[in-house]
Amino acid sequence: MREEYGAVSVLVGPHRGAYPYGNSLLVRGAAESLVVDPSLSLVDDPPPADAVLVSHAHEDHIAGLSGYDAPVHVHKGDLGALRSRKAMIAGLGLPPTVVPDVDRTLRDQFHVHGRPDAQGFEDGTVFDLGERTVTVVHLPGHTAGHSGFLIEPDGFLFVADIDLTSFGPYYGDPGSSLDAFEASMRRCREIDARWYGTSHQKGVIEGTAEFRRRLDAFEEVVRKRDAALLTLLREPRTVEDIVKHRLVYRPHVEAPHVEPVERRTAARHLDRLTHAGLVTEVEHGVFRTAH
Repeated sequence: MREEYGAVSVLVGPHRGAYPYGNSLLVRGAAESLVVDPSLSLVDDPPPADAVLVSHAHEDHIAGLSGYDAPVHVHKGDLGALRSRKAMIAGLGLPPTVVPDVDRTLRDQFHVHGRPDAQGFEDGTVFDLGERTVTVVHLPGHTAGHSGFLIEPDGFLFVADIDLTSFGPYYGDPGSSLDAFEASMRRCREIDARWYGTSHQKGVIEGTAEFRRRLDAFEEVVRKRDAALLTLLREPRTVEDIVKHRLVYRPHVEAPHVEPVERRTAARHLDRLTHAGLVTEVEHGVFRTAH
């Protein structure tokens, strides 16, 4: 399905772009066109483009990349992972026992083969398509290189995996950062646009006021995780206890990445709450709400 916003076409993935799919963009200028985040739904029928921009090097955002011989660009922070599937997997921080299965999944389901020809961009890099520009807005936290794209004169801001879903912000990779994710959400809040496009499920939000309202709800998930952890730590708990309780995933979700993501998420919240004086380490590896 294709939705039109000025000269920006949103190529909506199945189930509104829910994982393993995603929403891609086709941006047309007077001289050139480019695709943003070619997803799994573009594998069999990739629209022609003169270049490809990748918001970040996660498999659901590059599954359709094999259909393009055009130049590929990603932020320098994610360049290594885009160039090499091995580097991408290493950056996920998975237990060694599951790496072979994950490697097969990325190769066979997501068609990830690495793009050693990929080029790195920086915050503020401008791609001029002729009477239309695409400007990089670096939004780290989800990954080190996670970026959005401001398309003008249409007034379309693609915010990628600041996706406004009820799942909330994801900062569970080794290269993720809770502080950086929060800073990126603040930066998005400051950008006035006509349309805000997301990678998954929520699609395109029209109007700055509505976008900020939804961003408030998305950001509130972080506060809820803080509150859940403070409640849990009314009694002394280890990180293992917190991992079993789960701050991110529901109890029925089982996958190789769940335990390490929960562990890293717990560590990031513990670090922040400890520095704020709200949690104390009562003995090595044992934490409790401060009184």
